[in-house]
Amino acid sequence: MSGFNGFRTLFYKEILRFWKVAFQTVLAPVITALLYLTIFGHALRGHVQVYPGVEYTSFLIPGLVMMSVLQNAFANSSSSLIQSKITGNLVFVLLPPLSHYEMYCAYVLASVVRGLAVGFGVFIVTIWFVPLSFSAPLMIVAFAVLGAGILGTLGLIAGIWAEKFDQLAAFQNFLIMPLTFLSGVFYSTHTLPPVWREVSRLNPFFYMIDGFRYGFFGVSDIDPLVSLGIVAGFFVVLAVVAMRMLASGYKLRH
Repeated sequence: MSGFNGFRTLFYKEILRFWKVAFQTVLAPVITALLYLTIFGHALRGHVQVYPGVEYTSFLIPGLVMMSVLQNAFANSSSSLIQSKITGNLVFVLLPPLSHYEMYCAYVLASVVRGLAVGFGVFIVTIWFVPLSFSAPLMIVAFAVLGAGILGTLGLIAGIWAEKFDQLAAFQNFLIMPLTFLSGVFYSTHTLPPVWREVSRLNPFFYMIDGFRYGFFGVSDIDPLVSLGIVAGFFVVLAVVAMRMLASGYKLRH
């Protein structure tokens, strides 16, 4: 296994890993997002209007789609690595002459595929509730792909660092989940007090959500091009870190 064949084989393996249990990895998150929409949409519809002319349910759908993309992209790469480390079959990935670039691309691209598949599923089942416009379709695609790539890379870093499921769960529960829920999925940051609004700007997930939502409504809390630049820069930094960890064999080669 070498060259492009190595990448293709690992990528195919990662796709099959989540697709064979699609009921759990794809359908279950879609149902969870639908429950969020039903509960929050029903409770706050008619009481909250975040943007002029945009009802709350419409505002909520892009946030739920992006949240699903991010969480499932992270879950794919992180769970794959930690399972391989604990069961001992990671050696079958390390033995072939795969470069760290190929390993990185295979794990992260598979995470992007899963994240986008779940996000598309959430969009399909929620679009029946309210009509959505597409103000900037390219922005929707750009933020969805970059967001999935960032969380796939974060999942890879977490999977390399963690040595047991407890550590991975801590990474997810104390970092990924808070950053996701405090990124503006359920609210707009311009409704927050000034201090908390500035604190929200320190959350990189905020820029993913805000830029993605701009693609639908043409309205955002900050300039979408600024968000795109920040998200792209964050992705590059994380990608460099992840590839350095793979190249050094950190917690992989014992």
